[in-house]
Amino acid sequence: MTDLLTHAEYLAIAESLDPPRSPFVDGKYQPGHGAMMATTNPATGVEIAQVSTANAEDVDFAVIKAREAFDQGHWAKLDPDARKDVLIRLCKLITRNRRELAVMESIDSGKPIRDCELIDIPETIHCIKWHAEAVDKIYDQTAPTGDGALAMIVREPVGVVAAVLPWNFPLMMLAWKIGPALAAGCSVIVKPAEQTSLTALRIAELAHEAGVPRGVLQVLPGDGPSVGEPLGRHMDVDMVSFTGSTDTGRRFLRYAADSNLKKVVLECGGKNPAVVFDDAENLDHVAEHVVNAAFWNAGQNCSATSRLIVHSSRKAALLSKIGARMRDWKVGDPLDPANFIGALIDAGHCAKVRGYLDTKDDGPFVAPVVVEVSADDARARDEIFGPVLSVIEVASNDEAVQVANDTSYGLAASVFSAGGRSAIRAARDIRAGTVSVNCYGEGNIATPFGGYKQSGFGGRDNGIHAHDQYTEIKTIWIDLTDPAEGDNIA
Repeated sequence: MTDLLTHAEYLAIAESLDPPRSPFVDGKYQPGHGAMMATTNPATGVEIAQVSTANAEDVDFAVIKAREAFDQGHWAKLDPDARKDVLIRLCKLITRNRRELAVMESIDSGKPIRDCELIDIPETIHCIKWHAEAVDKIYDQTAPTGDGALAMIVREPVGVVAAVLPWNFPLMMLAWKIGPALAAGCSVIVKPAEQTSLTALRIAELAHEAGVPRGVLQVLPGDGPSVGEPLGRHMDVDMVSFTGSTDTGRRFLRYAADSNLKKVVLECGGKNPAVVFDDAENLDHVAEHVVNAAFWNAGQNCSATSRLIVHSSRKAALLSKIGARMRDWKVGDPLDPANFIGALIDAGHCAKVRGYLDTKDDGPFVAPVVVEVSADDARARDEIFGPVLSVIEVASNDEAVQVANDTSYGLAASVFSAGGRSAIRAARDIRAGTVSVNCYGEGNIATPFGGYKQSGFGGRDNGIHAHDQYTEIKTIWIDLTDPAEGDNIA
């Protein structure tokens, strides 16, 4: 595990950073044709850099270069072993530059440096490496046929992919998309969130250094109307992979419908329940997982546990233990490794989160809050995306599952129960893409991640399932009959 530095050492690294300031297109940084955009530290309000942004003209140019690279085949048709070697070199470069990337991620997003060092950077490396190692181990298939034919079912890279990222996990979500997309042989154009462009730009530079050819990985900073929408509507983009809000996800479906019916994969919002049954044991363990699930990354996590649905017989004891656990979650300067909760992403989001709370506080920090609510309260239904845990008391285990499913979302859920049969039955009955039992978790890189209902559409991140979404499936039918014998058609 990475050893954490001191607060002073992280501040010194932040002072020495020279962040990227322009789009990375066709193998180099070059100015965009959009407006200059200030990227600021959410915790201090201090400007980090002025970034030259892209516009529709830059999108067109990047797509041309991505298509040229794909058609030339220097990456798409490269031997899988060779693609793997390049991606492994990228992982080594990320490892070599991990401290720079961790600090850049922290000051750009407000994330605690301890999370960037201990979670985000290691998981980014692990994700890219996992997909790199998988690329030469995914076999195609043959279908059963008669003696007169051979049917091959093969995967081919989908082509030019637009990857549109959220601001809450800039590096990890970048890895979730470029890992399988590059491994599959696609050309990828990344649109990072306008609040958090820096690490995506730096990764593109490192990827080029590792040997990813020009045009295969490009990054276009900018806002949704200037970059996201032109990518979504572009007639020569074959696929969009989007992580973010459900409302924005709907827009990409419309863009696809209005243009070339490009493939669209969406990982969207969540209002995720932790269900605590009347037979739940070891409430200290339950409290530890619920607190971590609710307040990790200040609750700015689509799979965060934002609803605690607890049987009345367990509520008082569990809330007492949750309160005790929360005292360890210090809030403050993200570059201080003693802090577990950093700054929310910007003033607008702070105002949104505080709008659900009875507080007059100001500034970029919001302390974790537990509120007891009814199931129809807005705090139990809306995706707040902040450190707010809404507690709903229920009278039976059946009611708990019913309340868990009473939402338009279905991304993740947790069930806590000592009864194996009741826990597994609840896991089957809850309509969510990932359900953990007696813990909080999203699975790991080998398990698919995505949602039911308004939490997802079109595919899954992680695992071999992620490779599937960046490929097209082709059937090649080969006639093995002897032409001299005829085709035997009656």
